[in-house]
Amino acid sequence: MNIHASYMGMKLKSPVIVSACTLSEQLDNIVRMEDNGAGAVVMFSLFEEQIIREEARFKTVLSQTRYCFAEAEGYFPGLDDFSVESDGYLEHIRRAKERVDIPIIGSLNGITSEGWIDYSRQMEQAGADGIEVNIFFIPADMGLSSSAVEHRYLNIIESVKHNVKIPVAVKLNPYFSSMGNMSLRMQQSGADALVLFNRFYQPDFDIEELAIRTDLEFSQSSEIRLPLLWIALMYGKLKLSLASTTGVQSAEEVIKYLLAGADAVMTASSLYKKGIGYLKTIHRDLEEWMGRKGFESLESFRGSMSQQNITDPTTYERANYIRILESKH
Repeated sequence: MNIHASYMGMKLKSPVIVSACTLSEQLDNIVRMEDNGAGAVVMFSLFEEQIIREEARFKTVLSQTRYCFAEAEGYFPGLDDFSVESDGYLEHIRRAKERVDIPIIGSLNGITSEGWIDYSRQMEQAGADGIEVNIFFIPADMGLSSSAVEHRYLNIIESVKHNVKIPVAVKLNPYFSSMGNMSLRMQQSGADALVLFNRFYQPDFDIEELAIRTDLEFSQSSEIRLPLLWIALMYGKLKLSLASTTGVQSAEEVIKYLLAGADAVMTASSLYKKGIGYLKTIHRDLEEWMGRKGFESLESFRGSMSQQNITDPTTYERANYIRILESKH
């Protein structure tokens, strides 16, 4: 059974990619991901805020020890010895590339134009096969227009693409007023792939302690419907790659995303719950389903249930919404 896939021009032995998560902080985990069939690994995210915070701490130490005796200087950390996040991250990419053959994709979450450019360059130099720009931005400023928000995304894509030669994926949120048009504009700005969708970690309230809760919840399979809809709508209308990264708990979600038209399907929650070895189960169940349906390769069914390939395209639009409501009577 041929389950080889193509994502951003990269040839993958599987469409299942490990999405950005803390599991990739350990090199041995990345090796296990490859051994269990992962097509690629998106590294845990590098946050520009972390780098700024570490640099600020170093400057504080430096300023506080400026007037110490010269003999005491050796007791204080130099910049090379200080825990600057970017250095460790880049070295992690280099070492991962030495240990595995599958593509390693850096994940960057920046806040400044200089940060997006500088760190994407450094990831490329470290050997990353691609970069996933994770634009985690909540436009809380009431005076910020939708046009300004859109331009922020497009400017980031153009800046990164202008400065690196490796492919760039954009992990985007589902809240644009015109998702289809925005996707097209991202393609025109140079994006090589869209990753649907970023899960904003939204707060909850503890009503007893009267405090804000920010605990992490793993995604559920029920969450696939929104990205499934948009992948099915976008398939065949864009030239870039499409990837899904929400709600993948088993081979069933992988299959649904591929039927909609996804080039790659990302998962992390399932591996936290069931271990990295669960990748083998996902691949086994995918191949078993393909065998039952008579599909010899992913391309023989990928996109077959997208809007452009189904008999009634209105299934994805308003007409079907009305049919669903009428069926409840």
